[in-house]
Amino acid sequence: MKSDSPANLVPFPVTGPAADAFRAFFETVDGPAALCDAQMTVLTANAAFEALCGARDISGKPLSELMAQVPEAPAEGRTEVVDVRTEGGHPVTLSFSRRGATVAVLARQMPQDMLSAAGRALIEHGRVEQRLLELGRQVALSMSEEELVATVARGVKGLFPGRTFCVRITDPRTCVLTSLYAEGRMRDGVRDTLVIKRSAAEKTHLSTSGLPTDRVKVVAGDRPLLFNGSVRGISAPLVASGQLFGVVDVEYPEGMSADLVSDERVLIQLANQVSVAVRNAKLIDELIFVRKYLEELLEHANALILVANRDRKVVVFNKAMMLLTGLSKSEVLGQDLLEFVPESERLKVMRVMSSSLRGEAVSSFETLLKASNGNEIRVAFSSSSVLTQTGEVEGVIAIGQDLTRMKELEKRVVQAEKLTSLGQLAASVVHEINNPMTAVSAYAEALLSRARTQPAPDPADVEKFKKIVDNSERVLRFTRDLVSYARPPQDKATEVDLNAAVEQAIGFCEHVLSKHGVKLERDLQPVPAFFAVKQNLSQVVVNLITNACHAMPRGGQISVRTRADDGTAVITVSDDGAGISPEVRARIFEPFFTTKPDGKGTGLGLSIVQGIVENHGGTIEVDSETGRGTTFTIRLPMVTG
Repeated sequence: MKSDSPANLVPFPVTGPAADAFRAFFETVDGPAALCDAQMTVLTANAAFEALCGARDISGKPLSELMAQVPEAPAEGRTEVVDVRTEGGHPVTLSFSRRGATVAVLARQMPQDMLSAAGRALIEHGRVEQRLLELGRQVALSMSEEELVATVARGVKGLFPGRTFCVRITDPRTCVLTSLYAEGRMRDGVRDTLVIKRSAAEKTHLSTSGLPTDRVKVVAGDRPLLFNGSVRGISAPLVASGQLFGVVDVEYPEGMSADLVSDERVLIQLANQVSVAVRNAKLIDELIFVRKYLEELLEHANALILVANRDRKVVVFNKAMMLLTGLSKSEVLGQDLLEFVPESERLKVMRVMSSSLRGEAVSSFETLLKASNGNEIRVAFSSSSVLTQTGEVEGVIAIGQDLTRMKELEKRVVQAEKLTSLGQLAASVVHEINNPMTAVSAYAEALLSRARTQPAPDPADVEKFKKIVDNSERVLRFTRDLVSYARPPQDKATEVDLNAAVEQAIGFCEHVLSKHGVKLERDLQPVPAFFAVKQNLSQVVVNLITNACHAMPRGGQISVRTRADDGTAVITVSDDGAGISPEVRARIFEPFFTTKPDGKGTGLGLSIVQGIVENHGGTIEVDSETGRGTTFTIRLPMVTG
């Protein structure tokens, strides 16, 4: 047996990272293995070696003593030495057979030119372990799935140089591909389907029963190759908590020699180390998405939402709150909630907040909030506790609504009830007027007829009687139209003379025209009769003329025109008043929106006009310029029988 010179001996360290690497390597070896010093004292060994000896914690014990405890050992020497190398009388490497297993023992020193495959594997294993440890640190620092995939790709490239590979990350529920990194040119149609060897699934404890078969294939033999030019390959699934999060595939080009078994073992180590990080990255991404989603819900919810912590500091102030109060987030967040509540309401708010901090829900309490313009806004809130993961109360959330509009609606309802009562009273008054006015009209006509038949009629008397008849007829016509206008409109449309409806509306507006000193010009061209609700059309013109008069408090001129245009009836109402600004023009058809002082308008006139026009299948347009007047144009389809 050849002896090596001391100059060629390579010392093996027994402490530090290298020894840890040897120990980790022994754990991956299927058979018994140990590392001994020159005196054949065990420095470290794997579990298989401990099981063979029937003892644990064997570091520091002589090899011969341990082997003596092995059952069925030969009487002489207790070992069957298969191969031994010595240097200066000390064994360097030896292997022996025991119970059908070959046990490899490495001494502390080994000739450099006689390194065994096991020694080279130890050195390579130390390098691999060091890379895996470094990869683990880098993976832990990855802040997103994209960054994680890039980190894993660098690790695979360092562990398997010269190979083609791909890292594929999938959604654990659907196995849909979410990230892909490929080093090499992949074949067509292979990127979206994951192929996993059954043996790799078992080694990583992957449950294959619930995997979607259209996206994941589990095979017993070799898997199909992914890259052009590859001749063989290995793969490892990324599995955490029994769920599949992706696959790492490594393939070898033609002419590259490799130990596939050893490489697959390293790849599975890498996959086990990475899979937990992938799962955590997925969970973090999902939590970030859910958090952003909830923040968006709170921010854009059609409700007032405010959250304050235990110190009454505002931590959430959504968009609806900003629009209502005119305050920005920078003005509110981090400030004491009570700063935005009038002093008269602070005690009430403090009581509600105290109840919520005790875990009690408070429903529909009314209070006031300060607005940026100094006004106070009445709101109604319902509050509840905000809990931590441990169930402790960390704040209060209040969800509410603006009561300003509701209060305004209540006022409108009261006003509508007053108008209804006034309408009923007006109907009674009209009835009382009609009876005597009918008599006046009849007697006036009789007197007029007698005066005209006198032998020498007095022209002055005839003219007086004629005026009495005309004005009494005017009063009767007005009362009849008023009753017809006040009567609830019928849904059924009838044939309508548009110009007659417009004339009726102008008659109703004579008082408001006279009051504002406004002149009215009419240009009513012939329009064929069409189906519509006459009272509704009159109401449209009345509302437009009334609005125009209000826009010209010091007098002006209104023009009302009608015409037929290619199967459409067109009504135009124009004034030369102050006009409407673009900001106001965008809201004029909103219910209850008005620029008139309190008590001067309901904000319903133009909304009613728009509703009537649209119910007739028509359109209404407004053309206005500040200081140049306003024109409303209504187009109605002339539906005929």
